[in-house]
Amino acid sequence: MEQNELYPIFLKLHNLNVLIVGGGNVGLEKLSFLLKSSPNANVEVVAKEFHLEIKVLAEKHSSIKLTESKFKKKMLKKRHMVIACTDDLKVNKKVYDLARKRYLICNIADTPDLCDYYLGGIVTKGNVKIAISTNGKSPTTAKRLREFFEEVIPQDINQMVENLNEYRKTLKGNFEEKVKRMNEITDSLKNKE
Repeated sequence: MEQNELYPIFLKLHNLNVLIVGGGNVGLEKLSFLLKSSPNANVEVVAKEFHLEIKVLAEKHSSIKLTESKFKKKMLKKRHMVIACTDDLKVNKKVYDLARKRYLICNIADTPDLCDYYLGGIVTKGNVKIAISTNGKSPTTAKRLREFFEEVIPQDINQMVENLNEYRKTLKGNFEEKVKRMNEITDSLKNKE
């Protein structure tokens, strides 16, 4: 059976520089997805034309920069991650090849073989965030799982996290003792039959 070998990480996009190449529907989808989780993400979108909603997002988010231009290799300087989603496969492949030469992580929309990462489903309840991946096989399944988790995870889970954080600060002893005590308290979160 095939296994999902992707490693999930949570990036602080307000500390990183992201480039999106493409200003159409898919560019809008990628930008919206990033901003939903990271409203202060540093993103530059490069395109010859921009979807109207991309312009609206840029007006609402001061950390978004729009550059009306065709893609140039110098645009990869000082970047951490890149997303290419133009309707020109040659441009997308060029972005990928140039990004790889610079050791930048890159996502080429709808081309899993040219992706170092995927933008999976995300559930956010305050400080609790759950990422969902189908290994790029079924974004629709990730979406349905996200909807399921949004429904079943209680709204007040954030209060519990805040309370546990305050309690954790009061714990004395070595690391192992603190972990043991936190495990005892959170053990009730497991479904017991």
